[in-house]
Amino acid sequence: MFTGIVSDLGEVLEISGKGDVLFKIRTAFDVKQVPIGASIANNGVCLTVIDRGSDWFAVQASAETLDKTTLGRWAPGSRVNLERAMRIGDELGGHIVSGHVDGVATVVGIRPENDSLRFTFEAPDHLKRFVAPKGSVAIDGVSLTVNEVEGARFGINIIPHTKSVTTFGGYAVGSKVNMEIDMLARYVARLLEKD
Repeated sequence: MFTGIVSDLGEVLEISGKGDVLFKIRTAFDVKQVPIGASIANNGVCLTVIDRGSDWFAVQASAETLDKTTLGRWAPGSRVNLERAMRIGDELGGHIVSGHVDGVATVVGIRPENDSLRFTFEAPDHLKRFVAPKGSVAIDGVSLTVNEVEGARFGINIIPHTKSVTTFGGYAVGSKVNMEIDMLARYVARLLEKD
C-alpha cells in the first residue's frame, strides 16, 4: 500500500527484455535500505525490486502490466514518480493507494490558474463513474483531489511544488497517465450493483 505522496523523481536508465521487461531506475533513495523483494510504486504501478546497485534498482514488468499502463511507453531518460511502500505508523498524507492501476487517462487541457496549473484529464469510459468532485484519484502515483467533473473529464489543480517534484512538469496535452481510482469509490460502487 502507498499514500500517493511521491518521495523521489527517478529516471529510467535501461530497458531490456521482450514480453516481460526489466527496467533499471536511478533513484535518490538509500538503495542499501531497499531490500530485494520490496515494493516500490513507479508512476503509480506497484513493482517488486529484483536487483539494486549504488544509485539504482531494477524491477520487472509483465506483458499485462505493459499493456494496461503507460510503462510500455517508457524510454531511457523517462522520469518516474517513485514511492516506497507505506509502513504501519507512517503519516498518511495523501489517500490509500494500492499501486494497481485501473486504466490510462489522457491530459486534455492545461491552463494557468493563479500560481497553479489546472489540468483536465479524460478518464476511460469504464472509470468515469468512479470520479467525484472533492474525491481522490491517483495520477501516475500522485494522490490528488478532484476539483470538478463533467462526463469523463475531470479537473485537478497542481501547485508549483507538485509540478517541480513529480512528472507533472513534463506533461503536455495528449500525455497518457496511469490512473487509479479511489479504493472507497470502487467498493461503494460494487456494493450498489444490482445482482
